[in-house]
Amino acid sequence: MNSGILVLVEHLKGAVADVSFEVLGAGRKLADALQARLYAAVLARDAAPLTAGLGLADAVLAAEDSALEAPSPEVVAAVLSQLLAQQQAALVLLPGSNMGIGAGPTLSAATGLPFVNFCKEVKALDGQVVITTQLFGGKILAEVLLAGAGGILSLVAGALPAEAGRSDRAPVVRKVSVTIPPPQVVFKRLLEPAAGDVDITKQDVLVSVGRGIQNQDNIALAEQVAALLNGAVSASRPVVDQGWLPLTRQVGKSGMTVAPKLYLALGISGAPEHWEGMKNAQMIIAVNTDPQAPIFGFAHYGAALDVLDLIEPLKAAIEARKSAP
Repeated sequence: MNSGILVLVEHLKGAVADVSFEVLGAGRKLADALQARLYAAVLARDAAPLTAGLGLADAVLAAEDSALEAPSPEVVAAVLSQLLAQQQAALVLLPGSNMGIGAGPTLSAATGLPFVNFCKEVKALDGQVVITTQLFGGKILAEVLLAGAGGILSLVAGALPAEAGRSDRAPVVRKVSVTIPPPQVVFKRLLEPAAGDVDITKQDVLVSVGRGIQNQDNIALAEQVAALLNGAVSASRPVVDQGWLPLTRQVGKSGMTVAPKLYLALGISGAPEHWEGMKNAQMIIAVNTDPQAPIFGFAHYGAALDVLDLIEPLKAAIEARKSAP
């Protein structure tokens, strides 16, 4: 494969997202193995402040326009389609974000290239691209051979190290000319949650609850455990969607990124979106009734049982330990 690989660089509020560096690092390894050129596509009003750290790319393709300050997935797909043609590239790597997942299918329809979502690993084997993709929230892993080494891949955020994609080398930046179609969806403003009563990003101990907590009344049990551990209660998205806890307590891709010393996950399955928000925890202890739950794949310790059967004995053990001389 001598054609190029195109990586979309996603950014928010003037900063490149970590997942973009994850994808860039994967792209560099793939480009080296396939003897292909690697291009980083920066779509923005002003691309210059966003190019630092992108030195792993052979070139940064800067598409600048006021309409690209916060583009919709359809606009991103249209621009990437033009860049593919300009650079004669055949492979696109997208961050596994709302933008990547939204732009991927549209770009696939426009180019005829296959789209593979939820990719955990991408590698070259005998000149071909082999992808490991996850199904059903990570419970099933499938290997996909990309015919002709051409396609559009959305990489799961948090599956790869972001540091592997950062570089102190000054990138080669090339401004490119593209036609931006009138968008059907227009960004108005970013709504951020008001500050909550607890900043979970600053906690050393988090007792995090998921569907396994069963109902809102049982959250009080998790709060009792958190109080004994001098920590706070956080949650996965389903708990917040139910209105049982505020958005400021949500851990994950659409919530907060946390790095506590201890992360006690009670009844959380461990979907990739949740993993992205808590992967930097120093110690992860998981409790889930399903022994095949994805969270057991990255927890340091785990127990396959009902969280409600554990909480009272756990509280008693903590209290006994704290009262011991």
